[in-house]
Amino acid sequence: MSDSERSENRERELAAILERKPGTEAIPDFEDRYRVVGAADRSTYANWLTPVEDHYVCHRNETLDPEIDDWTVELTGAVDRDADLDMKTIREDYPAVAVAHTMECAGNGRGYFEPETGNVQWEYGAVSTAFWTGAPLSSVLADHGAATDDGTWLTAVGGDHPEVDAENDRFARSVPMSKVLDDCILAYEVNGEPLPPEHGRPVRLLVPGWYGVNSVKWLSELHVTEKMVHGPEWEDRDGADYTKWQQSSYRIHPEGVEPESRETVSTYDTWEQQASDEVDHPYTFDENVKSTIGYPDDGATVSPRGDGTIEVVGVAWAGDDQVTEIEVSTDGGDGWDEGSFFGPNYDCAWRLFRYVWEPSPGSYTLVSRATDEHGRRQPARISRPDADEAETEDGEGGADDSDDEYPWNEGGYAENAYAPHAVEVTVDRE
Repeated sequence: MSDSERSENRERELAAILERKPGTEAIPDFEDRYRVVGAADRSTYANWLTPVEDHYVCHRNETLDPEIDDWTVELTGAVDRDADLDMKTIREDYPAVAVAHTMECAGNGRGYFEPETGNVQWEYGAVSTAFWTGAPLSSVLADHGAATDDGTWLTAVGGDHPEVDAENDRFARSVPMSKVLDDCILAYEVNGEPLPPEHGRPVRLLVPGWYGVNSVKWLSELHVTEKMVHGPEWEDRDGADYTKWQQSSYRIHPEGVEPESRETVSTYDTWEQQASDEVDHPYTFDENVKSTIGYPDDGATVSPRGDGTIEVVGVAWAGDDQVTEIEVSTDGGDGWDEGSFFGPNYDCAWRLFRYVWEPSPGSYTLVSRATDEHGRRQPARISRPDADEAETEDGEGGADDSDDEYPWNEGGYAENAYAPHAVEVTVDRE
């Protein structure tokens, strides 16, 4: 297939995704290889549940749409018996559970980095919340006598392949067994509907509260092992490298650094890794605390209600930790007032927040910042590449003052600074 034919194929795939998802817009990338759509406007973040047609999408290889009856998931490694799990078995032989999950691309917010980094230039639109239904992995692994001791890992491999003449890699991610047993599922429905092709039909791994890269689409293999995907047996398996997306990509590091491949880590919290001496270049596992204003929209002119107030509404999340505090500033971060949470409250899903504001006519810069259960608060801004990484995060209590920064990193990963997400609003007279 020629380059032009491959490009045309990507365009067809993207057009098909957009047709199924009228609430999204395409986000171009430099190489025009990623199939990517994100929220079309901020109204997505003024509601708790994201409809499937508004849910963001990101994947690099061709969108698969296989025959469901022919699909199997191979289970091997430290198990009493290997298995090829077909979809009938996954659906009928195990409990069906539904989990709420705020899925965020690890590159969400990358478009705010200066100088520019990474590929897909996401701003705020690569995060969504949905209910995912599937079989709990704890049940599947118990049924096959899997080793589930502390320190073991489950490696998931996607059935998608790079295009011919592209990099010779396969998409694989490893998840610690403690997380797998806690709440991970083999998901085959989203918001009560069968998975669309772009969300991994017929089955994907679903890792609640963790960055989307961990929820492997078109799941084809599961391996129970003593370490992450690592080492020669994975670096050249069937002529392909299975380690890239775990050990090289989706790691937080300065420009020009190749992270060291590791067998294991003891902490899976992305923020803790950034503050830890154990992991030089953190893995993107658990989502950092973050918030987004959904109403008013950026650039909007709004009028107060009859009582002279405007209700600012948005969402805040902290991965599989609880978000415990939300603050809103109407002057770009100089002063803060406490907002309040309302609506559904599920583990691993965002909370809706509101702030009732009584403004005078004029122009305002609105920002929100959230704090998680560990006292870790969103930093103010993104650092420059030459900033000292050790000074950008306070691992004990999060941000201490308005000068704290999120570290610039080559991949543009796990950004959670509040200032880049500011909303400019004009308040009209009543």
